[in-house]
Amino acid sequence: MPIEQLGFTPPWDTPAEGAPPAPAPQPVQYGTGAALPLPKAAVAVQPDTVGADYASITVAYRRLYWSVQPAQMHPAVVEHTRLGTQLLSETTGVARRVLATALAESLLLAGRIEFFDLRQPEDADQTFVRALQAAGEADDALLGAAILAHAAFVPGWAGRREEAAERMRAARTYARRATPSAEFLAWLDAVEAECETRCGHTREALRLIAHGEEVIAAGNEHTAPDWFDWFSPVRLAAFKGNTELKAGLIPQARQTLTKVLEDLPADSIKQRSVVLGDLAAVEAAAGDPEAACARAEEALDQLARTWYATGMDRVTEVRRALQPWADRECVRRLDDRLYGWQTTLSALKR
Repeated sequence: MPIEQLGFTPPWDTPAEGAPPAPAPQPVQYGTGAALPLPKAAVAVQPDTVGADYASITVAYRRLYWSVQPAQMHPAVVEHTRLGTQLLSETTGVARRVLATALAESLLLAGRIEFFDLRQPEDADQTFVRALQAAGEADDALLGAAILAHAAFVPGWAGRREEAAERMRAARTYARRATPSAEFLAWLDAVEAECETRCGHTREALRLIAHGEEVIAAGNEHTAPDWFDWFSPVRLAAFKGNTELKAGLIPQARQTLTKVLEDLPADSIKQRSVVLGDLAAVEAAAGDPEAACARAEEALDQLARTWYATGMDRVTEVRRALQPWADRECVRRLDDRLYGWQTTLSALKR
């Protein structure tokens, strides 16, 4: 029987007799940056295991991030976030909360790739908004703090100090609502320090890093969540070395960054390219183009294994600093590496 004769109002427009059938609905297309209202489900369509199943894929992407090329990784993570958003409309209860947490982490990962690996800050900024939406759906304050701190990088790297500070205040507020580990609190100091460094306030940045070192040394009873895999005491030292470099403390920066290079795990390819770039900048600032070029070429070796736009930015900054020695053989050799086919294509594809 027609649904109207059963006493229900149909949620669709009934076509007139003889009218052509309506086209099949198409899936909604959106990029990671679209700030969307998260769908609600009146009745659970998916099984109770859907949240855990989706989260297990998120964990796999989290691990793959450190070695897979970002141009390959990013589309896969974006599709994963689309799936998670759709599944929210079919999930309720505990499964929905687990799903929302994993979706927030996936969107955070997508934003990290856009910002650090592909240098697409506008896209990353919008993706972080969606990540915060999902974290709010999961009511996960610590994940919200992590997302807000990442969002602070966007204005911080652009020199918009007040905007970055506002986002960091929000991140610290969210962290107070949770049970952050000592390393998480030190990471907040490191993020704010990097923003201060980019805005030219290196003295304040060094103060924040010193506070972060004290927080790690004191420790606390809380453990970091599994998704917090991008920071450690050696990463804090890398922040410190970069700030010392920008502050003109060249001997201190060389000592700090050399120790970081020794302590970095072998699989930290992306971070190694950044540290090598900073060491190259140290040698350029010290007036040693041979040593600077050697370090820059080491950084390019790492980038040839796994592309990382932030690492490449460090190398190009060094090359600009080496312009007074442009006629040196070491600088010309660096140019041959820097503007080789593969490196140039990787830079353009990002």
